[in-house]
Amino acid sequence: MQNAGFRRILSPFFLAWEHEMQVPTSYNAPAGVLQDKVILITGAGDGIGKTAAVTFARYGATVILLGKTTAKLTAVYDEIVAAGYPEPAIVPLDLKGATKKHYQDMAATIRAEFGRLDGLLHNAGLLGVLTPFEHIDLPTWQDIMQINVTAAMLMTQALIPVLQLSQQPSVVFTSSGVGRKGRAFWGPYAVSKFATEGLMQILADEYDNTSLRVNCINPGATRTSMRAKAYPGEDPQKLKTPEDLMWLYLYLMSDASIGVTGQSLDAQPK
Repeated sequence: MQNAGFRRILSPFFLAWEHEMQVPTSYNAPAGVLQDKVILITGAGDGIGKTAAVTFARYGATVILLGKTTAKLTAVYDEIVAAGYPEPAIVPLDLKGATKKHYQDMAATIRAEFGRLDGLLHNAGLLGVLTPFEHIDLPTWQDIMQINVTAAMLMTQALIPVLQLSQQPSVVFTSSGVGRKGRAFWGPYAVSKFATEGLMQILADEYDNTSLRVNCINPGATRTSMRAKAYPGEDPQKLKTPEDLMWLYLYLMSDASIGVTGQSLDAQPK
């Protein structure tokens, strides 16, 4: 439901306050809005993840950079430090091979080093190959489900106790338009995003009466390498940049979104 550029929050817990609990379609984040927050970003080495990491740091957060390519993470680390933002941390981890024990150890380390986790952005994802349904191969299917769904589930499960040490923790999953309406040839990726939407809804409902809020962002058509792989004939100059989307990421990670949970939101509102 939309009205005058706003979306109503439909969570039953907030229905009585629906006139007050509204999600804006733009947000001008004040300086320092993430001051002293500790936020973990997966897929932080490039694309939207990198932009989110640098943006969160610029607004005062201490960011934890997670990705499989150490060189990329180091480059993002250097950029943040050179800008004078809070010093980040690096977690080199390949989600394809990570086990429950890896996530438990990571959670224990974050708790020991920072005392809590205020935000978790699940940004890492695997597109795979766009192909007719009858040509989907099992290894590709399993890799996409492992990285896009299973890894996010295991990581969130391990980190919830650390998130609950924060006063207002926020978990944000990355969705897609093909996770709301299936599209031909998008097979495993689309199914993984339907699962992501479901995972978000289950978590939001289970923690509805707590301070933990859980939401999804659909970035939309964005100038990234994944988009270029999916649409090789598209002119990237006509697309929004990751920087253009950061208003929604800042909103959901900041205390401005307290009370907003169980929502699947578009970073590029129609």
